[in-house]
Amino acid sequence: MKIYLQNTITVFACGIALAAAGYGHAGEKHYSPYVNQSFPQNVYFGDTHLHTAYSTDAGMVGNTTTPEQAYRVARGETITSPTGLLVQLKRPLDFVVISDHAENLGLAPFIARSDKSVLETPTGKRWHDMVKEGKGYDAFIEWVATTGTGEDPIRSKPMARSAWTDLIEAAEKHNQPGVFTAIHGFEWTSMPGGNNLHRNVIFRDGADKVSQILPMSLYDSEDVEDLWKYLDAYEKKTGGKVFAIPHNGNMSNGTMFSPTKFASSKPLDNAYVETRARWEPVYEATQIKGDGETHSFLSPDDAFADFETMDKGNLSGKYPKTQEMLQYEYSRAALRQGLSYESKLGTNPFKFGMIGSTDAHNGIPSSTEENYFGKANIAEPSPERFEHALIESPTDPSLSVMDIDLGASGLAAVWSKENTRESLWDSFHRKEVYATTGSRITLRFFGGWNFEANDAYRQNFAAIGYEKGVPMGGDLSTAPKGKAPTFMLTALKDPEGANLDRIQVVKGWLDKQGETHEKVFNVGMSGQRKIEANGSVKPVGSTVDVANASFTNTIGAAQLATVWTDPEFDPQQKAFYYARVLEIPVPRWSTYDAAFYHLEIPEGVPESIQDRAYSSPIWYTP
Repeated sequence: MKIYLQNTITVFACGIALAAAGYGHAGEKHYSPYVNQSFPQNVYFGDTHLHTAYSTDAGMVGNTTTPEQAYRVARGETITSPTGLLVQLKRPLDFVVISDHAENLGLAPFIARSDKSVLETPTGKRWHDMVKEGKGYDAFIEWVATTGTGEDPIRSKPMARSAWTDLIEAAEKHNQPGVFTAIHGFEWTSMPGGNNLHRNVIFRDGADKVSQILPMSLYDSEDVEDLWKYLDAYEKKTGGKVFAIPHNGNMSNGTMFSPTKFASSKPLDNAYVETRARWEPVYEATQIKGDGETHSFLSPDDAFADFETMDKGNLSGKYPKTQEMLQYEYSRAALRQGLSYESKLGTNPFKFGMIGSTDAHNGIPSSTEENYFGKANIAEPSPERFEHALIESPTDPSLSVMDIDLGASGLAAVWSKENTRESLWDSFHRKEVYATTGSRITLRFFGGWNFEANDAYRQNFAAIGYEKGVPMGGDLSTAPKGKAPTFMLTALKDPEGANLDRIQVVKGWLDKQGETHEKVFNVGMSGQRKIEANGSVKPVGSTVDVANASFTNTIGAAQLATVWTDPEFDPQQKAFYYARVLEIPVPRWSTYDAAFYHLEIPEGVPESIQDRAYSSPIWYTP
């Protein structure tokens, strides 16, 4: 008996070792090729930037959507919007971060229920009484004025603690690992002089850790370096994990990727670039308040650069944009600058992955053109929203941002092993993520040295991608002699959306003189179109019926795939590459509104757009 057990244990141990090596008993390979497959096989779509009535700039102007309702609509249920409209998403999301603003978190719902923590403060009591007297908007304007002073008008830790607890409990209630993930987070809302320097703070952890802290607000500091200290303190105190996601550089008036530090106005130094690279692995490159990939002024040779561009000024509505500001506001330009910083300081502070999200302030994460519920409750579907201003300039009407200027965007796409907080957070952190402007394009992007032309068409192309190279967000270094990097790209249309027009590779590089450059390569296109001698490709055409706000998938392709080798590679030059996938034209959300409400589309507003996806880059370092 004893000998038998010994032999059994020996055989069992050998079986474990063989299985780990991909073999079964007697050294045979597993029949199933997926037994030991460990790379991320699933793409999950979600929103890392959603606001409810607990955000004061939402709740005090009429958003009544609770965190509970926001989770319900994100999971696919029908709810009633703040303006009384029934709303349901086209498809449920896989994950959501309710990132309510930390500044006086929960003020509006606490006023609505006459909470003691509000009534015991003088300002809170006054605003409470104003709301009850029907002067809620006046109270909101007073609150907005206080944000410019940096002084907390409420100063109520009990309210902050109670509101944060409400958000934590809502997330815990709706978090269902493997089915739907509710990730804890909040927004830090720095906006000195109206310049948008906002960050969303994203936690890997559950209630046991996030409940040990309170969200940091602009009342604590407007300096991002202080936010990074807060993140570091959280990790040291709780043993948890956290990072921050900047967004809307296009409304920062040249300060989001500024070459100088906030507090001292001194040039960025080693400590700064290292700290920023640590805490900000991802950038929100597209959302409702404008697309942030690039600008036509910065990328004049890019035929698709001018997409949902919002470049009038900053959040104040007082200070207009200048061309000098643009280089410090957009993702592609920042990626280029990052190569320069790395060459000079040893670290790239802008080595970020790219995602999209909504920044919706009505609790409704709607990002498709035909179901766009607007930036906030005051911008929900109505015959009047063409004329409504999101930001009304007090000095110059041309600086006002109208609702019709806004875009129906976007989504964060995450390649992950499973739909859990931990797995999704890890994918964000390693940058294996991409942005879409609202549709659910499936995009894979790999870089390596040995991809073959047919690899992109094999049924196990993803396994080949990980075996021969690195995925989006990865790094290549020290080119083998005589070789240029090859990139394997595959893109599959949204199964309920538009066909694909083309796939492109955007390259940025640093030359030996220290100057940065960029170029867009067309690498795969639908139909029988060919790449012209100058690198261009004829337009895909359009099937958009403006009058009926519809289109047909009679052009374009359901899937595009290719292996592309950089024909201009210099092994001595730092570079980055990312994929951009374009859909065929579809009606813009304003065209859907015009058809539904029988309106004229305002002059200058596009009737159709080409939604798209941006992968996170792959970097090459000599």
